[in-house]
Amino acid sequence: MSFKRVVITGMGALTPVGNDVPTFWKNLVAGVSGAAPITRFDAEKFRTRFACEVKGLDINDYIPRQEARKMDPFTQYAVIASDEAMKDAGFDTDKLDLDKAGVIWGSGIGGLKTFEDEVLNFSEGGRNPRFNPFFIPKMIADSASGVISIRYGFRGPTFITVSACASATNALIDAFNYIRLGMMNVCISGGSEAAVTNAGMGGFNALKALSERNDSPETASRPYDKDRDGFVLGEGGAALILEEYEHAKARGAKIYAEMIGGGMSSDAYHITAPHPEGRGAYMVMKNTVENAGIRPEEIDYINTHGTSTPIGDPQEIKAIEKFFGEHAYKMNISSTKSMTGHLLGGAGAIEAAACILAIRDQIIPPTINHFTDDPEINPRLNLTFNKAQKREVKIALSNTFGFGGHNASVIFKKYEGD
Repeated sequence: MSFKRVVITGMGALTPVGNDVPTFWKNLVAGVSGAAPITRFDAEKFRTRFACEVKGLDINDYIPRQEARKMDPFTQYAVIASDEAMKDAGFDTDKLDLDKAGVIWGSGIGGLKTFEDEVLNFSEGGRNPRFNPFFIPKMIADSASGVISIRYGFRGPTFITVSACASATNALIDAFNYIRLGMMNVCISGGSEAAVTNAGMGGFNALKALSERNDSPETASRPYDKDRDGFVLGEGGAALILEEYEHAKARGAKIYAEMIGGGMSSDAYHITAPHPEGRGAYMVMKNTVENAGIRPEEIDYINTHGTSTPIGDPQEIKAIEKFFGEHAYKMNISSTKSMTGHLLGGAGAIEAAACILAIRDQIIPPTINHFTDDPEINPRLNLTFNKAQKREVKIALSNTFGFGGHNASVIFKKYEGD
C-alpha cells in the first residue's frame, strides 16, 4: 500500500527558556540556560537545589481558574502548548472532520504533583482523611490527551504513550502512523511533564542522576563535557500539529516541515543504564532511517538525547559513529538539554520542535556549557559547542532514550512541495 504524507502545520511550546515557540527558539539559538534555583518549594534538604522551571507563568492567563483546578500542572502545560499550536495551524474547526482528528500525547510520569499533594494530605488527615474528588482524573497520565480532545471536540484516536523519556517521541510516531495509514487527517501530538516537585527531586537524587552543581546552576547541564555530573530536571512541553499533506494543502495551510520517519528499539539491558556499547541507540537510528526511506548520508543534523550524564553521553556518540561512519563527522550534532534541562516524557516534543525550526531557519542550536574536552569523545565530531552555527539543513533526526531501555527517534525533512 502507499502511505500518505504527513506534514507539520502548527507548533506550541511552554519551556524553561520560553513560554511560546518564538521565545523558545530565540533563546535556544542565543544559548540561554533555563537553569536556576528552585522557586516552587524549599529545596534546601536536597543534594540538588536547582532545576529548569517554567518561568513567569500565570496559568489563569491561559485557563480559567475553575478549569485549571481540575488539572495537574502537566495537563495545564499540555493545554497551553496545544492552544498555541492550534492557533498557529489556523484551523477553521467548523470545516474540520472531527471524527478524523485525534490527540496522541506523551508523558513519562503524569500527575506527580497531584499524587504527592494528595498523599501528604492523607497522611495529615487524622481520623477523617479526605481526597480531592479530582485526585484520580488529575493524576492519571491520559488526562492530558482527554482534556485536549474535549477542548477541541476531536473524536478520533485519543490516548497517551508512556515510555519514560521517549514518551513524546513515541506519541509523535503513533500520530505519524495513524495519519499515513489514513486513520486520521489531523492530530495534536507532543508531550509534557511537571516533575519539579519534592518527590521528583528526591527520587532522581536518590538515583544519583542529577547534577549537584548548586554553585552554578546555569552551567550544570553540560552534555559531552569531561566534567558533566548528571542531568538537570526540566518541565514544560510542546505540541505539534501533524496533518495529512493533501488535507493541509487543500486548506492552504502553512507547512513547517514534513515528517518522514519514526523508529523504535529496546536496549533489553538495564532498568536505568543504557547499553554500554550503545546497541539500542544504534538500532533505533537504523530503524528510523530505514523507515524514512533515506540514506544515512542525507542527515544534516541530530538533536541528541545528550542528557549530561557520565554514562549516557558517550554511548550515544558511539552509536552515532558506528551507524553513520565517516558521515558522522560531516553532520552537526547538538544537545538542547544543555539549555532546557531534561523534560523527561516531554523532551521529545520540544526537541522535535527544535529540529523543525532548525530546518526552517537553517541554523543549528548549540550545546552550551562546554569547557573541557572529554577524551572519550572524538574531537572530529561537530557537537556545535557554545554557539549556534548556520548551515544547510534539509533533514534532521531527533533521538530520545528512556529508563527501561526504551528508544525512539523521528526524522523531519524540509518541505519542498510535490
